Amino acid sequence: MDFPLVFTPIEDAPQASLGLSASSLEPLYAAIQGHIEEGRYPGCQLALAWQGRLLVDRSFGMARLGKRESLEPNAQPVSPDPNLDDQAVVARPDHLWLLYSNTKVLIAAALWKLAENGQLRFGDPVSAYLPSFSRHGKGGITLYHLITHQAGFPHAEVPASMWHDMSQVAEFYADVVPEWVAGSRVHYHGLSAHWVLALVMEAVTGQRFQDAVRRLVLEPLGLAQDLLMGISGSAKERMSFLYEPDPERPGSLRLRSESSSETWQRSAVPGGGAYGTARGMAALYQMMLMGGRLNGVQWISPRTLAYAIRNHTGDRVDQFMGIPMHRGLGPHMRGHSLSIRGLGDIAPADTFGHGGVGTSYCWGDPQSGLSMAYITNARIPEPWHSWRLNQISNLVHAAIRPLG
Repeated sequence: MDFPLVFTPIEDAPQASLGLSASSLEPLYAAIQGHIEEGRYPGCQLALAWQGRLLVDRSFGMARLGKRESLEPNAQPVSPDPNLDDQAVVARPDHLWLLYSNTKVLIAAALWKLAENGQLRFGDPVSAYLPSFSRHGKGGITLYHLITHQAGFPHAEVPASMWHDMSQVAEFYADVVPEWVAGSRVHYHGLSAHWVLALVMEAVTGQRFQDAVRRLVLEPLGLAQDLLMGISGSAKERMSFLYEPDPERPGSLRLRSESSSETWQRSAVPGGGAYGTARGMAALYQMMLMGGRLNGVQWISPRTLAYAIRNHTGDRVDQFMGIPMHRGLGPHMRGHSLSIRGLGDIAPADTFGHGGVGTSYCWGDPQSGLSMAYITNARIPEPWHSWRLNQISNLVHAAIRPLG
């Protein structure tokens, strides 16, 4: 299947594109280019979509720096090696970038579909699907607690040595002792909750969670070439490498282990291990904005989306983020608080989205119908990371001008 959005360059159709124009987006492009010139990150993909059309699909900077580094302990400098940063590569729209926690939205979408099909309920206890999970007083933890970051075990991260054996993952989480009573706090669960959700998905479908997400979500929407649960084989030739600031060389970047770790790349860690393009994420959010429909396919009902994409946690403070995050069943909402992570302070209250640690944010704005994906390839620490997310999202919102 071809990519599900028609590409209509904004330069060719400014009056058909929400009042956006090449000139109104120039401050956005200049900000991204400025970040790259400052050495904040090597490269970036940016995509904007509206009413089923891809208006912007741009790449900036470099997908790979060619630093001649590898974090595999015995790697040999033989080219071509997809795990060796031995060639500088200019970023392209088809490059696959690590999505980090944007992966959570892919997991959520598969769960929405299973719920709509009557195969699970978010109010069900996890132990209804994974009986051993009820150990140590966890019998009251529900799927809803997991997906809204209220489950009570945010720091219980399964060792990487177990990632490729889901029976070990299941036993690990069966033995976890909660830190607090489920539902009593909102606290972002970086990876832990989504391992358990992946186990539930496998119990319900009889498939590996990676295959279930592809079958339930990515293939029906025509996104299987742009959003991947893990990365292997020939797809690695399209992989953008990931970097981070080098503490030993201020102002420089070094390669992160995700760029060369087969364990990471193949495991598709359900809380943060998917790879994708910005246009793929913009298309996924277009589906949500268009009532579950994309490229002529009514993938899910508007009522299921309305149930999932709303504020389920009110103005309760997420104790990890330090602010209310207005959690939905996957994406979070802008809400009415003074500020919000990633979506832009000036975003309408019903804007929804999610991000990836230190790198990216993707969102949909129901007021305008615009979806955005901004993905970079350096994991940047706070506070600059959150500052630039607000800057980028606000520049997109500000570029929307009245028609006529």
